[in-house]
Amino acid sequence: MKILVCIKQVPDMESKFRINGAGTWYDESDLAWRINEYDEYAVEQGVRLKEQVADAELVVLSIGPDRVKEVIKKALAMGGDRGVHVKDDAAFAKDSFEIASIVAEYAQKESFDVIFTGMQSQDRASAQVGVYLAEMLGLPSVSTIVDFSYADGTVTASRELEGGLKAVVKVATPALFTCQLGLNTPRYPTLPNIMKAKKKELLTVEVAELLKVDERVETSRVYFPERKGGGLVLEGDVGEMADRLIALLKEKTTVL
Repeated sequence: MKILVCIKQVPDMESKFRINGAGTWYDESDLAWRINEYDEYAVEQGVRLKEQVADAELVVLSIGPDRVKEVIKKALAMGGDRGVHVKDDAAFAKDSFEIASIVAEYAQKESFDVIFTGMQSQDRASAQVGVYLAEMLGLPSVSTIVDFSYADGTVTASRELEGGLKAVVKVATPALFTCQLGLNTPRYPTLPNIMKAKKKELLTVEVAELLKVDERVETSRVYFPERKGGGLVLEGDVGEMADRLIALLKEKTTVL
């Protein structure tokens, strides 16, 4: 079995963000970087599947500048067998379709049985790359999974729906899965495994070798939400609050 896990390096969400000079993305200077949280669940599930299936191989792929090698190495220390770095200093400017097409161009050469991605990235949050990738490869996909089990070429997965409901889906491999929070508890790389990861294969591929599409969605402007006035919290008896609310609507709005 061949398993592919796609990961992304994102800024720490506690960072202080600034808009870049072009006004089209955030300024990447002075930021701390980490593996996308949803992708950690994908890596962990990939490692668990690899441990379950004899002779399975786990490949970790990430697109971006040289610094993304750090998150690939972390995934290798968690249990991946080899890494693929698609070198692209302008990955931030590519839309979800372009990113998925880059991964598809690489993945179709290796015929993976199972592909894991995060449900979405924490910075762009489009939740599109995984399902785009499945469509491009002609694979069934199951999104937002919170439970996963594999037996005899079939995966049984639970996927999160709205309102706390879950759907149980069975799908034959090859297939793609996008991973949601709560799927598992990602392991912490131990020092011995970190040292072993340094000796594992990490192939670098130039993005020009894989990018075959020439249509894209461009970001024209990125901006922080405008600050608006503060809210008012009403407390007390329900009847009194209703009367107060009606008075406020008459006084401050044209609703009534």
